[in-house]
Amino acid sequence: MGNEQNTGKCPVMHGGNTAAGSSNMDWWPEALNLDILHQHDRKTNPMGEDFDYREAVKNLDFDALKKDMQALMTDSQEWWPADWGHYGGLMIRMAWHAAGTYRIADGRGGGGTGNQRFAPINSWPDNASLDKSRRLLWPLKKKYGNQVSWADLIVLAGNEAYESMGLKTFGFSFGREDIWHPEKDIYWGAEKEWLAPSDERYGDVGKPDTMENPLAAVQMGLIYVNPEGVNGQPDPLKTGEQVRETFARMAMDDEETAALTAGGHTVGKCHGNGDAEALGPEPEAADVEEQGFGWKNPNMKGKAANAVTSGIEGAWTTHPTKFDMGYFDLLFGHEWELKKSPAGANQWEPVNMKEEDKPVDASDPSIRHNPIMTDADMAMKMDPKYREICKKFMADPEYFKDCFARAWFKLIHRDLGPKSRYIGPEAPSEDLIWQDPVPAGNTDYCEEVVKERIAESGLSIGEMVTTAWDSARTFRGSDMRGGANGARIRLAPQKDWEGNEPERLAKVLKVYEQISSETGASVADVIVLAGSVGIEKAAKAAGHDIRVPFLKGRGDTTDEMTDAASFEYLEPLADGFRNWQKKDYIVKPEEMLLDRAQLMGLTAPEMTVLIGGMRMLGTNHGGNKHGVFSNREGQLTNDFFVNLTDMGNTWKPVGNNLYEIRDRKTDQVKWTASRIDLVFGSHSILRSYAEVYAQDDNQEKFMKDFIKAWTKVMNADRFDLEMLQQ
Repeated sequence: MGNEQNTGKCPVMHGGNTAAGSSNMDWWPEALNLDILHQHDRKTNPMGEDFDYREAVKNLDFDALKKDMQALMTDSQEWWPADWGHYGGLMIRMAWHAAGTYRIADGRGGGGTGNQRFAPINSWPDNASLDKSRRLLWPLKKKYGNQVSWADLIVLAGNEAYESMGLKTFGFSFGREDIWHPEKDIYWGAEKEWLAPSDERYGDVGKPDTMENPLAAVQMGLIYVNPEGVNGQPDPLKTGEQVRETFARMAMDDEETAALTAGGHTVGKCHGNGDAEALGPEPEAADVEEQGFGWKNPNMKGKAANAVTSGIEGAWTTHPTKFDMGYFDLLFGHEWELKKSPAGANQWEPVNMKEEDKPVDASDPSIRHNPIMTDADMAMKMDPKYREICKKFMADPEYFKDCFARAWFKLIHRDLGPKSRYIGPEAPSEDLIWQDPVPAGNTDYCEEVVKERIAESGLSIGEMVTTAWDSARTFRGSDMRGGANGARIRLAPQKDWEGNEPERLAKVLKVYEQISSETGASVADVIVLAGSVGIEKAAKAAGHDIRVPFLKGRGDTTDEMTDAASFEYLEPLADGFRNWQKKDYIVKPEEMLLDRAQLMGLTAPEMTVLIGGMRMLGTNHGGNKHGVFSNREGQLTNDFFVNLTDMGNTWKPVGNNLYEIRDRKTDQVKWTASRIDLVFGSHSILRSYAEVYAQDDNQEKFMKDFIKAWTKVMNADRFDLEMLQQ
């Protein structure tokens, strides 16, 4: 009987099947999810703690890899035949779709991590068949091993494809480090189905600027816009407005957008020669025998011309393996009409084109087909601004090629960070404003003299620490932008941000600029060093003599070296570390804290110790006292944690994001708090960290951990140190 009852029961825990298991977030969906601070743990990385890719890649035989990559382009494989015997179009699409996920609002996405290998991106509808392009690269990855990352290899393939088809590229840098697990920190949209109508992410789909932030693509599973038109309905003028907004959210202006559209569609083709419904499931849904491949095409029959991806079918130009001016010749040299592809997709085809001007079949050179244009291509002709730019390109082909080469370089390097991070013989020497250049800083000054001048300045501990924090907190590990280096907090737009308290900031900077001019230290160094002085004074007031580590050499940038418009996106709308947010938002304050902590590269324990320390240093925005659970403000103590966890207290909501901490016996108000403060006592994981720092024997640990986390924030953007160590 017992055996019968057990028949068919699974003998293992169901946690291996993520679809069947229930996570804590399934049970408590409103709980604060700390996973974004725990991702990419060493446990997921097979390379070991001693491996440094950015050092390993310097030993790569760059010329040999480049030669092998060029040879790969025309080495058509029977299992996945190349269009016209050339993989260039496929490789460009792979690199483009890796880099093109970047968005400027939060710096996330892009090709800098090799995340195209993992879900969800590896299975987006827009990435159909890119599983084949990555598998075509495997022999090169296998050969060069640890000296080249997948992230570099994927992007390099697109660059080399363009060179193999005749474009002189602007250059290339190595240095992208692979991740080994899907990214959990990127919000791709709230839709529950692929290619859901774009209305779901717009306030008004007719007004592209109402797209939900920080999103850039118009639909779930797309890189940019729907090639058939807004929600699949052709209308080039409406599509043009979506293109403009989408590319702007990817840090591109109109000229760059037009150049990228034309240059991207000068080579390669769309694939829709067949029944899209016949394709197998995407890679993440395919069974084990597919070995990571998806979208199995039962009608491929060994012919490149039978491939189906977007559903649109055809090449844009007469010679799709050659980088030339053919895109403009065809787009502006012919009238176009709406047609249907074999897969049923909307596409534009020319009216009465000469047979010799048509591109040949991707598999059979004896057959010619009409070229095609997408709705976005037609926008380049019909949108007045794009049309004017394209006419300029047509009048000066060399100018177009240079514009495209630069825009392509920006696309594939936007998230790599400043030029000081570039590696390899083809890294260009020219300074580009979007790289946020910072001049080298002076190191020939006496640190102790500067510290004495700061200590004697009359500035408070809070003013010193706050200014250093506000300068450094702009750093985004997502695209290596922001940070204290450059002292851009002195310049527009940062000097006027509400979160930086402009009046207080101006007062402090006036003092620092005087110290800088008298000592030779950059203002950037003075700002950070003053934060150290403030912390050391607070520690001494608490009875501890400590020294905060400091590294000289930050430079001071200028207005001319700053793309002020792009820095607007770095403005903090909330900073839980200073107990401030600009206004009420749909998301909870503690969720906004996690977002900022992750962008700054902080772990959950580092976030915790920084909150506790900064509450004691008088850094709250506007001098508010929320979370200052102590009568010893200005002393670096663990009082925040001690009193947060004290069971002699009660906690009472008294307003929107406002709470009172009362004495349990007398009911007298002792302190006030925000949600940010109280979450460190209410969230089970965060409370476990808070209890560590509240222990009687961990005052010294608290101080050491705070200084270590603080120093990490101050040096997060010191990419120049890598150069100095070479």
